[in-house]
Amino acid sequence: MNDLLLAEIKSEQNELLQTFLLVEEFVFGKKATVQRELDELVDYCQAETDEVAEPIERAEVLINALFVDQLFIDESQQNWPVSSHQLSSALAHKLISPILKAVLIAHVANACDCQTDIVFVPEKAMLRIICDDNYAIIFDPVTGESLNWHELDVRMNEISGDPFEITLDIMKQESLVLEHITSLKTAFIREQAYDSALKCVDMLLALNPNDPFERRDRGFLLHQLDCFKVAYDDYQYFVEQCPKDPAAQLLKLQLDKISIADTILH
Repeated sequence: MNDLLLAEIKSEQNELLQTFLLVEEFVFGKKATVQRELDELVDYCQAETDEVAEPIERAEVLINALFVDQLFIDESQQNWPVSSHQLSSALAHKLISPILKAVLIAHVANACDCQTDIVFVPEKAMLRIICDDNYAIIFDPVTGESLNWHELDVRMNEISGDPFEITLDIMKQESLVLEHITSLKTAFIREQAYDSALKCVDMLLALNPNDPFERRDRGFLLHQLDCFKVAYDDYQYFVEQCPKDPAAQLLKLQLDKISIADTILH
């Protein structure tokens, strides 16, 4: 991963959806050809909301246009396929991974003059459309379901600290990029596309060098690709950095039984 691409991904000046498309281009090895579909989606939602002056009604019309008219409504699920992380395929099949979907909807909403950001509400990223100084709509990017005040209070109670000082935090661009790449890595591993998963790990380590868990995952992927010598070094790093982790303890027992000299190296 070259320094220029890394700088582009880390830059807070870039439009977030374009940053996601840069990630997609690096991982899949080809430029995303989705601009026409994006423009059509924005044009449709703008046409639906342009004549609506009242902010709350405008937000409600937009949500209906996306989740009903454009078939964005979905069900929460544990595992998202690789295709749901690739914007052109995700849009075509209306199966979009949660973080990518949140970024896409925020992009469309802001283009429709609905002030929208992505906030962390335990335990997930959610969208917030700010209607005025006193009212906002907070909703799940997957299902389109909004939270009422009671549901929001229950979720926010999971955060420790003075309840009168707890606020919804806007998620930073780099955090969203990290979550997206991590989800894509997991999807690749599940589908046994280890070379592509390794690209994701390389990006994650470029963004967060020497993260022991990413070093562990890189070790696993290299092991699957028969590069055991490098995998051994990553495994050893994880064991040294996280000695109390149950996975590290098990891995240490396995490493202690291995003689690298007796291992065929590739």
